[in-house]
Amino acid sequence: MGDLVLAEEEVGPVMRKLEEGDISVTALHNHLAMESPRVMYMHINAHGDPNKIASAIRAAFALTKTPMGVPAPASDNTPFDLDTTTIAKTLGTPGKLTAGVYQVNVPRIDRISENGMEVPASMGVATAINFQPTGGGKAAVTGDFVMTADEVNPVIRALTSHGIAVTAVHSHMLDETPKLFFMHYWANANASELAAGLRAALDRMNVKKATP
Repeated sequence: MGDLVLAEEEVGPVMRKLEEGDISVTALHNHLAMESPRVMYMHINAHGDPNKIASAIRAAFALTKTPMGVPAPASDNTPFDLDTTTIAKTLGTPGKLTAGVYQVNVPRIDRISENGMEVPASMGVATAINFQPTGGGKAAVTGDFVMTADEVNPVIRALTSHGIAVTAVHSHMLDETPKLFFMHYWANANASELAAGLRAALDRMNVKKATP
């Protein structure tokens, strides 16, 4: 399970190659708005021999401009101009710093299953919150909220009332229980204020209880 990040012209060839390799395409859509170049996200699902699945996905990647070498390690010496302690306290969940981005993952309380098998939070069913500093105490935030149907509009209201734009609402899977919706968002503003808005959205969801 996962998603491939593709340029628009790569979508058709990659989809055909995945289908040839028995990899199911479960969703195709945007996560962002007004990005350049335009980026599409193709969500996939497969069950079976892991080596065959890996080979099929590698064959699809070969049709893209995705770099396939080992990435250079991120520098640990780059200063990070955000108060992550305050952000973690506001969100009620600690995060980790990865390649200049402060990443927070908030799992749901519900047991998520698909085809009778539990889907752990690490397989993409936890709310993802990412902070990238943009200077002067500001940050760009993006990620996705993972919600049941009754949570969608309360979360929209919480985000938009705090100046956070909702850029997409859609599914990523086909047969999960309970049915989940994924809401992508974007903002670039004061990091503390954004953290408060994101916390307001989390408070409207059935996620692991945050600290006061």
